Amino acid sequence: MVARAPGAETAGMTRTLTRTPVAIVGGGPAGLMLSHLLALAGIESVVVEIRTRREIEETHRAGILEQDSVRLLVDSGASDRVLTEGDEHEGIDLAFGGARHRIDFRALVGASCHLYPQTEVFKDLADLQLREGRDVRFGVSDVSVVDVESARPGVLFTDADGAEHELRCDFLVGADGSRSTCRRAVPEPERRQYFREYPFAWFGILCEAPASAPELIYNHSETGFALISQRTPTLQRMYFQCPPDADADEWSDARIWEELQSRLGANGHTLHQGPITSRAVLPFRSFVQEPMRHGRMVLAGDAAHTVPPTGAKGLNLALADVRVLAEELERAVRADDPALLDDYSTRALGRVWKAQHFSYWMTTMLHSLPDATPFDVRRQEGELASLVASTAGSTYLAEGYTGWPTG
Repeated sequence: MVARAPGAETAGMTRTLTRTPVAIVGGGPAGLMLSHLLALAGIESVVVEIRTRREIEETHRAGILEQDSVRLLVDSGASDRVLTEGDEHEGIDLAFGGARHRIDFRALVGASCHLYPQTEVFKDLADLQLREGRDVRFGVSDVSVVDVESARPGVLFTDADGAEHELRCDFLVGADGSRSTCRRAVPEPERRQYFREYPFAWFGILCEAPASAPELIYNHSETGFALISQRTPTLQRMYFQCPPDADADEWSDARIWEELQSRLGANGHTLHQGPITSRAVLPFRSFVQEPMRHGRMVLAGDAAHTVPPTGAKGLNLALADVRVLAEELERAVRADDPALLDDYSTRALGRVWKAQHFSYWMTTMLHSLPDATPFDVRRQEGELASLVASTAGSTYLAEGYTGWPTG
């Protein structure tokens, strides 16, 4: 049971002490899904999140869900809307060399994915936590993790009303994103970090317009990559490759549309235009920290790894992490044995590195490098042509995109 008691005096203030089997730092989809799966196993948790619920709901994020991610949401009782309001996609288009080529997931691997924005996944999980009366605290500040190598690690924070808290737990989970406080708490000699910076970014827009295609278009051209996605029947998400230091405010609507139309037009496609409601430059990189466990603390989602968005793996990796972590945490909590979490790191990292390869492959195949020669561009077109002409090559892409089974 979660227990609360007055804490010790600290700097003239009294912290409220809370004890719980599992403390989760980060209340995005990964943290909330983990809390939900633990609750189904009869294990209580407390979730703390620095953003308010409204801030998360108003942050637009992409949302291509693999087949197993959809199954997890539905089978766990977290979401039915993903089936009723999500848009099932049975393939993607690769556009290059003056034409579009469809990769038919259903025909190749008998699978599909769903377009269902990450914001909607969060809403479903947050609503569920509220209905079930679970302990989720949004809008906290001054978060720090302490005693991570002890038998009872802790989280210190100030709640939205300004009261100070001390959260003590048997196991601590860092699901607090790419700027993770928990990740930094692992001593440097005990961690290995791998990363790759990319010499380009995505210029992303939301626009009020009808869909320009029924499924996603991954567009390769001599002037750079573009991705055409959807959000709703009247709101669309589009991206094009740009320098990492590009200033979104310097781009007029007319210039943005000219850039997008030029890149898609090179492959015989014309976009539906409309008012642009938001714009942002999105740098990205590949990153992994190993292992994903340190003592009684484990990492999940972006706290442990990030991938380029090209392969649509970020949210799916986070959900795959917590699906495995819930199983391993249940064993560790029952036995009060952190060594049982070693399997979590091994199992999760196996999938993480497959996804890193897939995302890197998609990214380098489709984007233009700053120092690319005409040979490099033609070689990329040759790779794409080989891919779409090969059942084996197309099947590999379909398997990676729709997701490998979570064993």
